[in-house]
Amino acid sequence: MKSGIIFKNIWHDDDMYEFKISSSDGSSIFVNEVYVGYETYDELISDLERFKEQIYGGIYDIEFGSFGPEYASGAFHARLQFQDRGKIHVSVSAQSDFEDFGKKNVASEVKLYFITEPALLDNFIQGLKQLKSGQNEEVTLEIA
Repeated sequence: MKSGIIFKNIWHDDDMYEFKISSSDGSSIFVNEVYVGYETYDELISDLERFKEQIYGGIYDIEFGSFGPEYASGAFHARLQFQDRGKIHVSVSAQSDFEDFGKKNVASEVKLYFITEPALLDNFIQGLKQLKSGQNEEVTLEIA
C-alpha cells in the first residue's frame, strides 16, 4: 500500500464521481467513500495549480462531503500547508458513512499527518487531470 492519499474512481455518472479514498501516514490507513461533483473536482484542479505557487506559507483545504450523520456517504478533509523550505505538511480528517451499531448510529473517524513535497504535488495534479480525462482511475499524493 502506498503512503499518502489515494483517490480511486469507483463510480461516476453525469453529475459526480464516487471516490474510494485511502489515507495513510505510513503506519495507519483509513479508507472511506465520498461523492464529488464535477464542478468541485474541476475547482480542486485549478485551486491546486494556484496553491503550488504559494511556497511561502500557502494553505489549501481539500474538502469532499460533510461530517455528520445528516450527510450522504463519508467526509474527507485534507489541509495542505507549505512549511519548512518547500515541504508541504498534510493533515487529514476523514469519516466513514454512519451505520447502526447496537442502539447507536456511528461512523469511524481518523486524523493523520504526513509531509509531501512540491514535485509529488505536481504528480498529483497531473494524475487528477488524467483521471478527469479517463486516462486512469486512481491518483496518489505520495509521502516525501
